[in-house]
Amino acid sequence: MYENKKILILGAARSGIAIAKFLQDKHNDLTISDVKALDKEVKKELESLGIKVIEEKDQLDLIDNSYDLIIKNPAIMETSLVSKKIRDLNVRCENEMEVAYHFIPQNVQIIGITGSNGKTTTTTLVYELLKKLNVNVVLGGNIGYPLASVVKNLKENDVLLLEISDHQLNDFNDFKTNISVLLNICPTHLDYHGTYEHYKWTKAKIFNHHTSNDIAIINKQNDDCLEVSKDIKSNKIYFNDENNYIGEDGIYIDKEKVIDLKDIFLKGRHNYEDILASLLVVKRFSWDPKVIGEFLKNFGGVEHRQEFVREYQNIKFYNDSKATNPTATINALKTFQEPILLILGGQERNQDFNELNPYMNYVKKIYAIGTVTSRVVEYAKSIHKEVEACYKLNVALEKIKEDMVSGDVVLLSTASASQDQYVKFEDRGEEFKKFVANL
Repeated sequence: MYENKKILILGAARSGIAIAKFLQDKHNDLTISDVKALDKEVKKELESLGIKVIEEKDQLDLIDNSYDLIIKNPAIMETSLVSKKIRDLNVRCENEMEVAYHFIPQNVQIIGITGSNGKTTTTTLVYELLKKLNVNVVLGGNIGYPLASVVKNLKENDVLLLEISDHQLNDFNDFKTNISVLLNICPTHLDYHGTYEHYKWTKAKIFNHHTSNDIAIINKQNDDCLEVSKDIKSNKIYFNDENNYIGEDGIYIDKEKVIDLKDIFLKGRHNYEDILASLLVVKRFSWDPKVIGEFLKNFGGVEHRQEFVREYQNIKFYNDSKATNPTATINALKTFQEPILLILGGQERNQDFNELNPYMNYVKKIYAIGTVTSRVVEYAKSIHKEVEACYKLNVALEKIKEDMVSGDVVLLSTASASQDQYVKFEDRGEEFKKFVANL
């Protein structure tokens, strides 16, 4: 299936490079292309393996029907001319994860976790808990480890845990999990999908090929999750229902309290939901309330996700650069009851900032950044909030340095993607943390 083929790999990010290396010893004619120049050492290594490297801004001319397979980087939009040409030529198109899936050993249990928000936190929780409970688990996917780079380390009867984004789900065909988690769905990535309907039903691919022998863990309080999962054949297990829920005093699984809320280091309803979903996964493999309780007392969350950076002169700084849509920023705003200096904005994706309205009570000033700066300024004025048009994060931080007073919370939670000014949201978060560290 993936031998003796002519293959074009579009995108030389981590996943593209990983799949190129993985397929190079299978007698394939491989070409990898990127719109940007590759690192010289990476390019040299790929070429030494017999892989043709093309650095070309316009990739349209590279695509023709001489290829047996095109492996497309998940970031290439469904609405792009590149995607349209591939469809028009009817060339087989997959992504790195779909290809690598076919090389997973027998009897490996695959867990797939997706959702508009909370994927990385939930995946990290499951991974760390399974390790604590002595389950042989291998981590990969959207969390930073391409499946093509970890599949060679898998052994029969291992557990493979994957964070899976909508971009990855979009090009799935054969890919199938044994346990799928759908945390939530809300409007995001609409520039990529074109419509919210397409985005929703792409998320539903997490249940592809499920039978009654497979498990679907679904958020019962999210209407869109319920809609896209209504006809799946999986064994459905719900959270936020009468059996598995967040009570006033604790988290309950099968109506039994697992841990008191006061004993959980992470705070906020969204974090409790991620923990609840995680525990439902973990219970399928192992269970030790003492080990679980001890872990949750100390787990401080994931970098760039409401990450506490520093307290300086009684001012607290939080890096929530992963908040790339309004729902994620709402989760952050609900966490605080102190005066908030909010950094808002980034890439234009037609996000609706008005969704934030009910949660803006503690925001005393907004600092607008990114290509949506003018829209953020208009939004702030419409709700009678003081606002500063900064365009760049470093400018916003200098303004905040002048404005902040004891008792404030400085919150980077942009409700926007970062790709207008950064390669990835982590870079935005690192810039924020570096500035705060040097105060």
